Amino acid sequence: MTAQTAKQIHYAKALEALIHTAGAGELAELRRAAFRYFNETGYPSVRDEDWKYTNVAEIAKSEFNAVGLRGIDDLVHPELNEFNYKRNGFTALNLALADISKRTIPANQMIAEPIKIRASAVDAAMHAPHYIFVAEPGSESTILEIYESEARSFVNSALQIIVGDNACVTHYRVQKDSAEAFHYGVTEVTLGPHARYDATNITLGGAISRHDIDVKFTAEGGETWVDGLYMLNGSQHHDTHSLIDHAVPNCTSHQTYKGVLNDKSRGVFNGKVLVREDAHGTDAQQSNKNLLLSNEARVDTKPQLEIFNDDVKCSHGATVGQLEEEELFYLLTRGLPENLAKNLLTYGFAEAIIQKIGLDEIKADLDEAVLNRLDVKHGSLRI
Repeated sequence: MTAQTAKQIHYAKALEALIHTAGAGELAELRRAAFRYFNETGYPSVRDEDWKYTNVAEIAKSEFNAVGLRGIDDLVHPELNEFNYKRNGFTALNLALADISKRTIPANQMIAEPIKIRASAVDAAMHAPHYIFVAEPGSESTILEIYESEARSFVNSALQIIVGDNACVTHYRVQKDSAEAFHYGVTEVTLGPHARYDATNITLGGAISRHDIDVKFTAEGGETWVDGLYMLNGSQHHDTHSLIDHAVPNCTSHQTYKGVLNDKSRGVFNGKVLVREDAHGTDAQQSNKNLLLSNEARVDTKPQLEIFNDDVKCSHGATVGQLEEEELFYLLTRGLPENLAKNLLTYGFAEAIIQKIGLDEIKADLDEAVLNRLDVKHGSLRI
């Protein structure tokens, strides 16, 4: 019996136990269909174009206990039928074993307190949360999504966000898993007329991690910000793949991702902006900037524009480099020790993304995490 077959049998037993608890029906059939797809395709490999820089063989050969499974009513939320579980083996396995929850923000309501999503897995376990978030027309809300898994665990998460007419969703996603943990997450967002979605994604943890984020405009007047920071050291590997789909006219997208990499860490950024044939009046800006703190750190960056309309305003760019010599020289001439000067410049580079976060307690926590990663004290940077 191969390791892959053993793993499939292991997860199949978990699936049947879940269905036995919840009962057979439409949702059970959807789960089984997703699991059949997982069996057929397995996990993605470096032979797949979208995974050529991210090798997940270490995840594929590991067997995790499926945890957090709970029986729910045999209900297929309409949004589940829109979820692209055939994206890859991870998404198929997520839907098959998903712990599904849904939250609706009523029309024309503003939710003052952030809606908190906290998920984690313990050592040797896999957790597959699947969240559905529906912001009805005219509503305003904030989602705070935090992952803090332990030891050698695996989180395989999915989040679907539907933003209705003139609704506004602010979304903060923070991944602080153990340096031994594995993490895959996908975020699928659809925007209605004049809807707004503002995302800030922070990645600090995980041995191997990846976040796929897709945003699709379905009506005119929508606007999105999709920003992020990945800060890696040791042998950490993180991959961000994004797709912003301008399927309709007169929508605006902004994307800024930054990476700070030290030691032998590796980052991957693949951001695609798709402007379809009828999407005139599109305004799309994309940027990926990376700071390498060691000669062994590596980044593979590929910002892409795919445009099928002439009446658009689009730009993209990527940079990979080390600290600016002139800026470092300026601080050294002001009497700062070299190590502190380098840390100060690195902190400033990363802080530009963290400053987007509008929740003071989370911002302070991330601020501390960045400083700890730089191995300096708050006071040392404030002098």
